[in-house]
Amino acid sequence: MKNTVSSMEENLAKDALLGFLENIHPMSSELQGALFSNTYLQKIKRRHILLDINEIQKSLFFIIKGAVRSYYLDSDGKDMTSWFLFEGDIAISVYSFFSQKPSFEVLETLEDTNLLVLSHDKLMQLYQDFPEFNYIGRILTETYYIKAEEKANELRVFTATERYQHLIKKYPNVVARIPLGMISSYLGITQSTLSRIRAKRES
Repeated sequence: MKNTVSSMEENLAKDALLGFLENIHPMSSELQGALFSNTYLQKIKRRHILLDINEIQKSLFFIIKGAVRSYYLDSDGKDMTSWFLFEGDIAISVYSFFSQKPSFEVLETLEDTNLLVLSHDKLMQLYQDFPEFNYIGRILTETYYIKAEEKANELRVFTATERYQHLIKKYPNVVARIPLGMISSYLGITQSTLSRIRAKRES
């Protein structure tokens, strides 16, 4: 499932992570060095399970290239998509990673995907050694909490058409990259309803 990684690819990936984090808060050269020495690049094939239900997420994944979805199983055993994650996103089960308890959801790659990996233990050590990194961690945690609230509010308040429009605005290429069945699951609608919304939008 893993491909060979060149040093150039790994350095470019770490530069991408640095740019992402420094948009939140500048990092000292010491913190940058410690972060880089504790992360590594993985190249993963599509339809690979990064985290399964009842597994504990031991590492978080920063997406350099590719797509990941999060899903759970409903009472009938049908998978229901929670999130789509693309370049610049962090693939994480927040509950499992931070509690170090079994996950209720699955993380699955939908494309061949390049990931920078940082273990839970290494992250906790970085928090301990570099107090400024705690600020970055807090902002990231708040960001994902807000996203979860936004998603819940969309399902409660927005129409199916509005939810689709919001998804397309956020990820313009999502239809080209993600199967329609997964998109309809994410939006909380049937695939036939999604097809009608798309036909009306494109007419």
